[in-house]
Amino acid sequence: MAAELTLYTYFRSSAAFRVRIALNLKGLTAQHKFVHLLKDGGQQFGADYARLNPQHLVPTLVHNGHPLQQSLAIIEYLDEVFPEPPLLPPDALGRAWVRAIALAVACDIHPVNNLRMRKYLHKELGRSNDEIRDWQVHWISLGFDALETMLAKSESTGRFCHGDVPTLADICLIPQMANARALNMGVEKWPTLALIERAAFALPAFLEALPKNQADAE
Repeated sequence: MAAELTLYTYFRSSAAFRVRIALNLKGLTAQHKFVHLLKDGGQQFGADYARLNPQHLVPTLVHNGHPLQQSLAIIEYLDEVFPEPPLLPPDALGRAWVRAIALAVACDIHPVNNLRMRKYLHKELGRSNDEIRDWQVHWISLGFDALETMLAKSESTGRFCHGDVPTLADICLIPQMANARALNMGVEKWPTLALIERAAFALPAFLEALPKNQADAE
């Protein structure tokens, strides 16, 4: 299947960051279309984009005219359609473990810290910026404490979350580490996570996907 790919992305989006990493690891090139989540009242709410993604979220990946939503679903789709290099282990136990780590980030840490959650806390509940930062630090710390324990104890942990090549787990972890650093959290308190982060940023696929390296970065 031809790689006619368009990625609707926003440089600060952790979920879009994940898909950028996956595309890079696969050696795939996608045309980038930028959806600014703050300008114009949020460009994700525009009628044209809403037809692609009724959730008004980024990323959306369009492959041969078919729009795909949700970063983990997009990444697993890419892994099925463009199987080399694989982003999941070959064995069922390994795949379950990698997915558990990925979902711990994508379902338990990231959603309570994303932009729309922060906007609601500020505008609807009247929370200050300091209170919102405390909220973010609390939930990231809680999640990282669990991930550190999981990965430090696992015999399958190598240079990356599972072995010595990046998987879906690392694709989810690294953007969340970037979020923690943006909050000035000392990630060295989670030494296993910090080692994995260093290994990831030794690879161009992760470096090139960083928010600061995107064409729409401010």
